[in-house]
Amino acid sequence: MISIKNVTLRRGTKIVLNATSATLNPGEKVGLVGRNGAGKSSLFALLNGTLHEDSGEFYIPPQWQMAQVAQDMPETEQSATDFVIEGDTVLLAAQAAVAAAEASDDGMEMAHAYMALHDAGAHDAAARAQALILGLGFSSAELNNPVNSFSGGWRMRLQLARALMCPSDLLLLDEPTNHLDLDALVWLEAWLKRYDGTMVVISHDREFLDAVTTVTLHIDNARLVRYGGNYSKFEDMRAEQMLLQTAALAKQADKIAHLQKFIDRFKASAAKAKQAQSRVKALERMEKIAPVLADAEFSFEFKEPTNIPNPMLSMLDTSFGYPPLADAPEGTGPTVIVHNINRSVLAGQRIGILGANGQGKSTVVKTVAEALKPISGEITRGKGLTIGYFAQQELDVLRPEDTPLEHMIRLVKETPVNARPAGMDWREQGLRNFLGTFNFGGDMIHQAVGSMSGGEKARLVLCMIVWQRPNLLLLDEPTNHLDLSTREALSVALNEFEGTVMLVSHDRALLRAVCDEFLLVADGTIKPFDGDLDDYQVYLLDQAKRAREAASAAQKKAAT
Repeated sequence: MISIKNVTLRRGTKIVLNATSATLNPGEKVGLVGRNGAGKSSLFALLNGTLHEDSGEFYIPPQWQMAQVAQDMPETEQSATDFVIEGDTVLLAAQAAVAAAEASDDGMEMAHAYMALHDAGAHDAAARAQALILGLGFSSAELNNPVNSFSGGWRMRLQLARALMCPSDLLLLDEPTNHLDLDALVWLEAWLKRYDGTMVVISHDREFLDAVTTVTLHIDNARLVRYGGNYSKFEDMRAEQMLLQTAALAKQADKIAHLQKFIDRFKASAAKAKQAQSRVKALERMEKIAPVLADAEFSFEFKEPTNIPNPMLSMLDTSFGYPPLADAPEGTGPTVIVHNINRSVLAGQRIGILGANGQGKSTVVKTVAEALKPISGEITRGKGLTIGYFAQQELDVLRPEDTPLEHMIRLVKETPVNARPAGMDWREQGLRNFLGTFNFGGDMIHQAVGSMSGGEKARLVLCMIVWQRPNLLLLDEPTNHLDLSTREALSVALNEFEGTVMLVSHDRALLRAVCDEFLLVADGTIKPFDGDLDDYQVYLLDQAKRAREAASAAQKKAAT
């Protein structure tokens, strides 16, 4: 087991753990939670030997094999399959032993080495590696592509596959879902449930934590507090504890009032459709999370839109995709991803956009947001439509060299005077004050955005959206860099929003809490998904199974 006794751990001059103790037993699946900056990554560094305790006793069985996801971006011309196979350190050691035995020309040593190589699974290493790669969302055609041919997010998926490939007694996962779509996330959950070692995972995805963890370790005020159960169990127990703390009552009262507005709004309609049934549990939970929201770093709300056109927009025979690259051969046409769409988006709709990776979810959102032009057809926008767009890559809408204040000033200048949102102050001091409500105060308003964390960039994008007072929100993975309490604050704000929401997210808790209906982007088209998120997970697992069977059949055919 892993034992932490009266451990004090410093990062520079900051004490991140202060005379604290905890025990992790073999085979336990542990969710490590706490505010940003609380010390979660520092505890990981203690577990993997990068940091050492300043005082106290830390013990981890010396014979344990550890696996974790490398954070560096791989640069290699190796194929994806070969790169992942190299994650199996036991196999690599066995291969090295075989090479040494063959060089020594010792028959007995070679026999032992070949036996060890077989026990290490050399015969099916490629199949195991490719199953991991396919499960994480790659296509069969990409299995032998060079690692360098993939974008950064996809290379990080290969690093995750490499960590899962390694036989281990202790698996450390730091935000493993950040680069995953919902289909890969569902697959990863199923894989981790079968993992029989000890696992410690940092994640801001509550449903992921609920699915794969049985113990929660909370870092709070430099102390480790162990809770039996997954994140929801922890949340309930912590809420009860915080309710006993009278200092939090005033903040809770305000949060509960916001939550009650949400409950009152949806209580009557929760039974109207199958996909709305999952909202009932969310409603029951809302009052419980008030103490957690009270502990959040900040909260916010979307202002009531000044007008709400209906329909918001209409698409007539519209095709979405990308124009040819600038260096494409002459005569190259556009890449069409989604075609022949005839659909309207109505006032008050709350739409979750589903679809496997690469099917075109982000393309749809970018086109509606006017970041891309439709390839063909027509999009008619309602009079007075104001769009608030959260791009999956924040730097699509942010300038890394500019400061938060410069972003807000530019936003004002680019908004015609007659189109500036009513009730919003566009003078510099007013913009400074507004930034302060999103925790951009002091020197931070003059800090270059490129030097900020992902969470800070996400907060700035939200700040800019709220100032615009939109009536249509287009959100493409808005929670990627938000901690759990801020995700809850976003969920509450979205449910109080009076306009229309179109949401792409792999955060199922957010989708369940916010969306009343779902659209599926698949096979080059968009259609309503008849079911809830549980039905969609079954659909994804079935699709993944078919892909694996097809890949296996292709391999067998190639071998004959």
